[in-house]
Amino acid sequence: MRKIQMVDLKGQYNHIQNEIDTKILEVIKSTAYINGPEVQNFQKELEEYLQVKHVIPCANGTDALQIAMMGLGLKPGDEVITADFTFAATVEVIGLLHLTPVLVDVDKDSFNMNIEALKKAITPKTKAIVPVHLFGQCANMEAILEIAKQHNLFVIEDTAQAIGAEYTFNDGTVKKAGTIGTVGTTSFFPSKNLGCYGDGGAIFTNDDDLAHIIRGMVNHGMYKRYYHDVVGVNSRLDSLQAAILRIKLPHLNDYCESRRKAAAYYSEGFSKNDNIVTPITSSFTTHVFHQYTLQVKNVDRNALNQHLMDAGIPNAIYYPVPLHLQKAYADERYNEADFKNTNELVNTVISLPMHTELDHEQQDFIIKTVLNFIEKNA
Repeated sequence: MRKIQMVDLKGQYNHIQNEIDTKILEVIKSTAYINGPEVQNFQKELEEYLQVKHVIPCANGTDALQIAMMGLGLKPGDEVITADFTFAATVEVIGLLHLTPVLVDVDKDSFNMNIEALKKAITPKTKAIVPVHLFGQCANMEAILEIAKQHNLFVIEDTAQAIGAEYTFNDGTVKKAGTIGTVGTTSFFPSKNLGCYGDGGAIFTNDDDLAHIIRGMVNHGMYKRYYHDVVGVNSRLDSLQAAILRIKLPHLNDYCESRRKAAAYYSEGFSKNDNIVTPITSSFTTHVFHQYTLQVKNVDRNALNQHLMDAGIPNAIYYPVPLHLQKAYADERYNEADFKNTNELVNTVISLPMHTELDHEQQDFIIKTVLNFIEKNA
């Protein structure tokens, strides 16, 4: 059996090695490293894939979130609602801009923002909602958009884990994750479903005026060299990363389908054990399984984590501490009773290896190792 990886980037690279190596050498020979043709072409190709009017590449997914909020003109003290159960980057940028983060509970089955908790969190100071499409499937965007419309709020989609996922509205309309709200953001961190070989990110919108503002912001506020019309930052996707992403983008649907098949194989293997809750896919979205995350019952999750590591099976706990209990984001406004699901999930979730190169031999070993531990300890 091949060595099990949490994410097998080398195996994926091996399939496209000749294209990647050739393209990287072309970029180096061109010396067009910043805002060159590769970036411009990737932008157009991603716009076509997502069926969105504007893609603005940037340096990373965290910058994408920050610049989206800057572009919307959010001001210090404005409240921004987001999910408590996610990676800190989502709330980090809210703090950096001196906005006020408002954290809400998630649904225990989908891991995404709980709609009733969202409704309760809205105040006259609320200006934006940031739904996080966690682990690879969309949050309940139709409900979120309706709430946003009622209260005149912006919707900023954090699509770092769900690029390629599709959302179906009640009327049958289908849109890609990140293209549904006011603005969407994503990360091209190497482990993402569409990942480059360093840092990278992008912002999506169908709003022409907002796109224009953001295009200046990512490049020091310039639309014309040395003329600074808005306050901006230096956040650009470099040409080498864009070239790599151009090669990988045509494979994205296949990558997502490979992950779905691996997830289905896992879920079938765990289906007969009542102490394992396998991931669900909400009825309104496809799932691209950036992570395959179990919930385990009646066993010590941390002991299972160590048992798997001892067996040579990498795994991860996403996430061990909710944001409202992180030292950087703790706030006396929060009531523990409002985070029932999140507080349970941080003690029960465990994510197994998930990538495009998993084979059944590896998965059988992982499934057997998990089941043996739970059957002995539950």
